[in-house]
Amino acid sequence: MQKAQIILKSGKSGSIDFGFKPDLILIFAGSKIIESHSAIGELKSKYPDSIITGCSTSGEIGGIGVYDDSLVATGVKFEKTSLAIHQIDLDSSEDSEKGGAELIGKFTKTGLRHIFVLSDGLNINGSKLVEGMRKDLTENIAITGGLAGDGPDFQKTFVITPNGEISDKVVVGLGFYGEDLKVGYGSLGGWDTFGLERIVTKSKANVLYEIDNKPALELYKSFLGDQAKELPASGLLFPLSMRISENDSPVVRTILAINEKEQSLTFAGDIPEGAYVKLMKANIDRLINGAEGAAKVSLKGDKKPELAILISCVGRKLVLKQLVEEEVEAVQEVVGEDVAICGFYSYGEIAPFIQHSKCELHNQTMTITTFAE
Repeated sequence: MQKAQIILKSGKSGSIDFGFKPDLILIFAGSKIIESHSAIGELKSKYPDSIITGCSTSGEIGGIGVYDDSLVATGVKFEKTSLAIHQIDLDSSEDSEKGGAELIGKFTKTGLRHIFVLSDGLNINGSKLVEGMRKDLTENIAITGGLAGDGPDFQKTFVITPNGEISDKVVVGLGFYGEDLKVGYGSLGGWDTFGLERIVTKSKANVLYEIDNKPALELYKSFLGDQAKELPASGLLFPLSMRISENDSPVVRTILAINEKEQSLTFAGDIPEGAYVKLMKANIDRLINGAEGAAKVSLKGDKKPELAILISCVGRKLVLKQLVEEEVEAVQEVVGEDVAICGFYSYGEIAPFIQHSKCELHNQTMTITTFAE
């Protein structure tokens, strides 16, 4: 596997030559950069036979660096692996489950080893998307990926489609084929819960109206205090831990939007009625340890990884601030310095918790996918 990386900081121009003809080019860029930067068109022109995809971000990861409003392009040439790419269009978030099933149905299953997914980060019900994708997939094929970001602004997100266009309201799937490809993955958080566990008493899909029969937004604001006026961005610092039943493992849900009139909260994934929820807050040491733990889980047998795609939640970035690169460094210490690392800060992460468990939508995790031939 050959790998090379181009990092154009703050959208500045620079060399776009990888030194070889890559099979795959992954591009992660700030939401304002991805629409206007000439590098995407230049890469498409220079490498017409390459599969090019990527998305807008809330921060770009290149090597052990974390950047804002930059463009990180990673070129990969595989020795024994072939690729396929497909997309589906979403007219509304209500189409998420149907769209997820449609996307997976586009892939030939023979020889398929893994599917990596990039989705619009706002016009989507992430948990329904994952639910749809799981329907037509055998247990030995995993899905990882994430929802595109827009910094802390929550205005518009973009995905690079198979024809190289920049678009919202789409989901792109990248299929990896070949017996020699080893894929590992891990997804861990590091947030602490606090306060009482409460019951969701009114919700519809990913919109939460009432907790313990009280208006959800009103109750949530009472916990945030002065930070309530900065919603929805401040909600990234206080996600919800949710479990559908007492025996389920909890997943984390982060706010995407609020509605003052309805006193509701909109999340990246479903919050079903009857679910148990609990407020969460950050623990910096545990966040970094979570990234390290996800890297350890992602290691696949004795095959050393050659490429690692990191998708971490924008909420983690806002909490870690100037320490944000430490979680990427913690990953590199596990996977090794020779591994090409790329990725982005997202509005949601897609992965199983551990190997051979079902795929889930996560928030506030570090999700890692490793590849080796």
